[in-house]
Amino acid sequence: MHIVITGGAGFLGQRLARAILQRPTLNDARGEAQPIEQVTLLDAATPPTSIDDPRVRMVVGDIADAAVIDEVVQPNTDSVFHLAAVVSGQAEADFDLGMRVNLDATRLLLERCRTLRAPPKFVFTSSLAVYGGELPDPVPEDMRLMPQTSYGSQKAIGELLVYDMTRKGFIDGRSLRLPTVTVRAGKPNRAASSYASGIIREPLNGEAAVCPVTPQTRMWVISPRSVIHNIVLAHEAPASAFGSTRSIVLPGLSVSAQQMVDALRRVAGDRVADRVKWQVDPVIDRIVSTWPPAFAPSLALALGMKADPDFDTIVRQYIADEQPRGL
Repeated sequence: MHIVITGGAGFLGQRLARAILQRPTLNDARGEAQPIEQVTLLDAATPPTSIDDPRVRMVVGDIADAAVIDEVVQPNTDSVFHLAAVVSGQAEADFDLGMRVNLDATRLLLERCRTLRAPPKFVFTSSLAVYGGELPDPVPEDMRLMPQTSYGSQKAIGELLVYDMTRKGFIDGRSLRLPTVTVRAGKPNRAASSYASGIIREPLNGEAAVCPVTPQTRMWVISPRSVIHNIVLAHEAPASAFGSTRSIVLPGLSVSAQQMVDALRRVAGDRVADRVKWQVDPVIDRIVSTWPPAFAPSLALALGMKADPDFDTIVRQYIADEQPRGL
């Protein structure tokens, strides 16, 4: 089985690749378990560390370049995990870049999949930013889409493309509306949600952190461990499990910025939690305020997906996974 992961050098791409390589098989679009023969990782940059496995092939290139896509998605490709994207804050600040990477590249990838010897599975990481406007709390997953940002619009269009190409039989697609993934290791990025990791990661690393939203601002979040588990489950689910939709809201926790810091305080103590300072950034606050803070997922739960039990557990997981020597 040949698997392609776009965004393969990123935090989630690397974790997903490692999780897949630990499995003996994955199900192909026919529902048959196949051994994993090759995992091709595509990204605009090389990963900070390489995966030591002869089945891994790393390709550095522009995902919006058709020649690169043709090189990576080979005729024998069985599954594509499309994680690559320009993040929310950057897509809002640079409209052309967001459209090129989040929309044009997605269509290029889908068009390439149409040419393969058999329709591949196609897992698209979408976003809760596809919702917006006046919404109930919690939001049902069948709520109409009304994105309030360029990023959300690009993801919504991507979902529609995945659905239509699935309907036409070109792919076996499934679009995953991911909660904010926290805590991410590494450095802050330009995602509006980046603070959800920064207010935990930086204090644990002995650095000050600024929270750019109000303490009451709530967000739907998930840990790296849980999101990878759920992405793989979405891939493995049979096409018959999706009914009339191919879009899934992943389970998560609805927590406020204050509750995140409170959990950090309980797990790591006052000295660490006091490194968080509150300073509202109007641009970040405006973007985040358009995102629904809680959902009522049903299909994901029926497929066996899971949320984290509480935010304290998410903080402890980060310490265990990324800070093995302790605080």
